Amino acid sequence: MLKIFNTLTKNKEEFVPQVAGQVKMYVCGPTVYNYIHLGNARSIVAFDTIRRYLEYRGYQVDYVSNFTDVGDKIIKAAQEQQLTSQQIADKYIAAYQADTKALNVQSATKSPRATENMVEIIDLIADLIARGFAYESAGDVYYRARKFKKYGQLSGQDLADLELGASQRVDVQDTAKKEDPIDFALWKKAPENEISWPSPWSKGRPGWHIECSAMANKYLGATVDIHAGGEDLIFPHHENEIAQSEVHTGQTFAHYWMHNGFVTIGEHGEKMSKSLHNFVTVHELLQQVDPQVLRFFMAATQYRRPVQYSQTSLADAQTKLQHFQTAAKNLYFRLQDEAFGDFDAQLAAEVTQLEQQFQEHMDDDFNVQNGLSDLYEMMRLVNNYVARDQVNRKSVEQLLNKFTELLGIFGLEFQFDNNVDQEVEGLIQERDQARADKDFQQSDQLRDQLRAMGIILEDTPQGTRWHKE
Repeated sequence: MLKIFNTLTKNKEEFVPQVAGQVKMYVCGPTVYNYIHLGNARSIVAFDTIRRYLEYRGYQVDYVSNFTDVGDKIIKAAQEQQLTSQQIADKYIAAYQADTKALNVQSATKSPRATENMVEIIDLIADLIARGFAYESAGDVYYRARKFKKYGQLSGQDLADLELGASQRVDVQDTAKKEDPIDFALWKKAPENEISWPSPWSKGRPGWHIECSAMANKYLGATVDIHAGGEDLIFPHHENEIAQSEVHTGQTFAHYWMHNGFVTIGEHGEKMSKSLHNFVTVHELLQQVDPQVLRFFMAATQYRRPVQYSQTSLADAQTKLQHFQTAAKNLYFRLQDEAFGDFDAQLAAEVTQLEQQFQEHMDDDFNVQNGLSDLYEMMRLVNNYVARDQVNRKSVEQLLNKFTELLGIFGLEFQFDNNVDQEVEGLIQERDQARADKDFQQSDQLRDQLRAMGIILEDTPQGTRWHKE
């Protein structure tokens, strides 16, 4: 039985989707004014891993993740780079897609852009005004937060605290337009010469929060099964989405709210963020680190826990990943054997038991640490089995398929390339002969020559195995 920690109720709850076997999932995407940093990627990888596990468990997942492609930060970046807002958005959406592809993140079912859904955004704002939950003021439109009786429920804040917080973030011009300090913007009148759209209230652009309400409603319907994002979105973004959406539809906006922990950096565990200027972009890291290592580094921690970024933690992820890769490759190479032993029923039973344990751990709010402990145990079975003099083809195939399937939930994929040119093949055979002749100096020289060509050799009781570096 799959259980998910629901931020709204602060409890783990049995997951029951609206339609059996189907999951409607909305994950807040980036504001595209720069390359994504590791903190952004943590959320992307965490919920991609969760999506993969849901699909492994047999669910059909309708996964929507948006792009916020209009806003103050994008306008500022456009001015600094002497580009239009659309050019900035296009540039960083393309970069996002390239970076996430490198991290083996599955494409969303739909990736809507705010600017493509302006009609729906304006219609939603107009409906909130008609219902008395929003009002126009000098070309801006604000939401009457206090009127929504459940406001603050998701974040656990009361209105007095919210009013105090609003008074400490004083924008005199903005506050003067509001009926109440805790009201938030749905539409902002745009200055001259800035990107804008016509509306009944002014030429302007939408507030940040209204975009996701409009797009979730358009692409997934009034109620989603899972709404997800970083824990920094709980307030005000997700709080405001609930207020907007539930007044508009009269229905529960999301049944399960999921939020991932931060990536932290430095000895004091400071949150990585652009505002603190302590971030490292995925674009930069991918030039220094194997994408599979970076993916595994982020996927190997339960999504609600923080991830501490350091060179040591990356090196640890690389070591563990290499162990998995070696085990999988050794299984693949045993498929090349010409003589095979009997099918190992006990091995099959042990693998089945480990998969059941894996499911139990992952069903507990996606506890990937415990799930990975089951895969480490499965790796031990793999290593013991491939060391035998004789293996069974069916046993090897079943073990390889299951091992790689479960690791695939973490976004890990393995390439088994056994095609080399005649020169390389000849050098491998020449080295095998040198070893047989006990000419170890020649053997070492040939190993080094092959390494320089990107060919890594492994000497096993079953013969020489190799893989490309």
